[in-house]
Amino acid sequence: MKRIRFGILFSVALLVAVALVAEAHHASVMFDSTKEITLEGTVKEFQYTNPHSWLLVDVTNKDGSVTTWGFEAEGPSTLMQRKIRPSDFPFGTKVTITGNPMKDGRPGAAWVKAVRADGKVFNPRGQASQQAQ
Repeated sequence: MKRIRFGILFSVALLVAVALVAEAHHASVMFDSTKEITLEGTVKEFQYTNPHSWLLVDVTNKDGSVTTWGFEAEGPSTLMQRKIRPSDFPFGTKVTITGNPMKDGRPGAAWVKAVRADGKVFNPRGQASQQAQ
């Protein structure tokens, strides 16, 4: 009887631990959700991959150097539901992109909104795509 009780407690503890790890992963703890940055640049690559997609944008700095910024979004199935496809951001696309920056200062952010030069708005967090006002 003690073995059964121990087995049940161990199983419950394991499930709780797995749930906490999964929550930490999806909580985007590396991004500062209290801040937003907006940058203008050119799409270098759209990594439309699981578990997270990355839109890589080359941004020209004031001194003329270029920094590649990575903007993280959900995986392809979620982006497809939100009408965001790889063909929306081919290499060379001009974009103004907003995101929650990385806490450690690296050039990366959680993708909040992107506006192409043609005015089309892409919101990977679920708001409908639209034309910029």
